[in-house]
Formats: sequence, C-alpha cells, structure tokens
Amino acid sequence: MSSVAAIVSERLARYGFGDGHPFGPDRLAAFVREFDAQGLNRRVQILEPRMATDEELRSFHTSAYLEFVREASANGAGLLDAGDTPAFRGVYEAAATVVGATLSATEAIMRGDCRRAFVPIAGLHHAARERAAGFCVFNDCGVAIEQLKRAGLTRIAYVDIDAHHGDGVFYGFEDDPAVVFADLHEDGRYLYPGTGSAAETGRGAAVGVKLNVPLPPGADDEVFAQVWPQVLAHLEKFTPQFFILQCGADSIEGDPITHLRFSRKTHGRAARDLGALADRLGHGRVLALGGGGYNRVNIAQAWTAVVENLL
Repeated sequence: MSSVAAIVSERLARYGFGDGHPFGPDRLAAFVREFDAQGLNRRVQILEPRMATDEELRSFHTSAYLEFVREASANGAGLLDAGDTPAFRGVYEAAATVVGATLSATEAIMRGDCRRAFVPIAGLHHAARERAAGFCVFNDCGVAIEQLKRAGLTRIAYVDIDAHHGDGVFYGFEDDPAVVFADLHEDGRYLYPGTGSAAETGRGAAVGVKLNVPLPPGADDEVFAQVWPQVLAHLEKFTPQFFILQCGADSIEGDPITHLRFSRKTHGRAARDLGALADRLGHGRVLALGGGGYNRVNIAQAWTAVVENLL
C-alpha cells in the first residue's frame, strides 16, 4: 500500500462559488484530469472525505459564527464577508466537508495508514475564528491544528507558500507556542490581506515561533531558493511532530489575481524538503493542502508536483 494518500472525491467540488467567481467548482476537475493523466491515481491511496462535526468545527470557530453560516446556507443568499465570499444553498455542508476531508487525511497519517497526504480543495487559511474571509468559510487548517493538539501533539508546523498571507491561521494561533508558523507570501503592501510583515513573529509565549517572509511582486524560483533555507532552519529548530503544507498555486506565474512568479518546481521542492525533514525527525508526517490558485493549468501543474514529491 502506498505511503501517500489523496482525497479526490467529487464531494469536494461542491465547495466553489458560481457566476465566474475565481474559486469556482471546476478547480477540483482541473487537478484530477492531470492527476489521472500522470497515473498518480494508481500510485496513492484514495481516501473519502467526511463532514466535520459541529464539535470539531467549534474547536476553532465560535458557535455564533457557525450559526451565522448555517442560516446563510439555508437561505442561499447574501455574503458571508465584506464581499469576497458569497453564500449559496448548502455552503455550510460544503465547507464542513472540506474540513472533514482535511481531518480524514490528518487522522489517516496519525493512525499510520499513510505517512503523507494531499487534499486539493482545502487549506482555507483566511477564515478567522469568528468570520469568513477571502473565499474561505471554515478554516480547515485551524481545525486540524486544534484536533492535533487534542491528540497530544505539542509542536505542529504550519508552512504556507500560497501567494496570500495565511492570516486566519497566523492570528488564530499568534500567541500559541505549539504552532510553529512559517509563511512565504507576496508582500501585504501589494496584495490581500495586507498582513504578514517580517516584524510579525508571534505574541507572548510564542514570540519567535512565527516566521513571516514577505516577497516583492515578481519574486520567482530564484528568490524562493534564497529564502527557503531560512524557513527550513526555522522549522528544524522547533522539531515539529507534524507538518501542514498549504501549497496554494496562486504563487505560480500567470495567476490572474497575484503577482509572484514561481514555477511548479518550487511547489515540488517545498513538498520534497518538508518530507525529508519530517523523515529526519523520525515521523515522516506531512499533510499538504491545495490552498488558492485561480489559473486552472497552474493548479494542475503545482498540485501534481506536490503529490509526485510526497511520493
């Protein structure tokens, strides 16, 4: 049995917004076509998602926020945030299934059924504990971190190479020393959400546990290669027991809403190096989450490179 698992269920495609929204429901199919064409579907275990329970969602999100989304989901109209994230009928269930997929993959790794896993429609890193933001309804990364802490882990690494700063995760755990945070992103002066300056290194007991690396618009593989060793050194210093990689494809050249210029090689390298570090630390646990990406060709290329390198 393969040591790598992936969740490619059609149920994940229900998390997407219509009417030409950048985060459309076709993003999963764009990945799956390339995943199948490269024969990766025969080299990994295929897992099914489940829906996260309310109790699991409440480990990160507030009860009031869950009720707000439930109501908007029943009505199927309006906005969940200031304008980026529209409600649709069934959005609660679709978003809870993304979280459930991430938890299914997390649990499979923790049980030892696999050592690595990939979930394409996941990594919704902007959602805060009490609100939606930036196409993200529920923060599956945050829920997974909370569940890993409940399972007894005390050092969980969250690594983010999406073009946008993972603000929902950063501020959700800003003062939590158990969450070793490292985020490479386009400088917030040029891109949503405008956060993640190098001076943001955590608060209280977590000062120095968080690393933000803002990059200039146009930063390419060469720039990534210059700063990536700093990220690996930061992670290794804290010897994490589990790695979460948010590998958003919107940092690849040609994305319609961002300005970084990485190639698929960078995404492959990130997955490979984190796998090597996880192996060196003796556990091998890496969970990769698709994150953003709005050029369908880039999604297919970047995410298949991640799966290849997890293998």
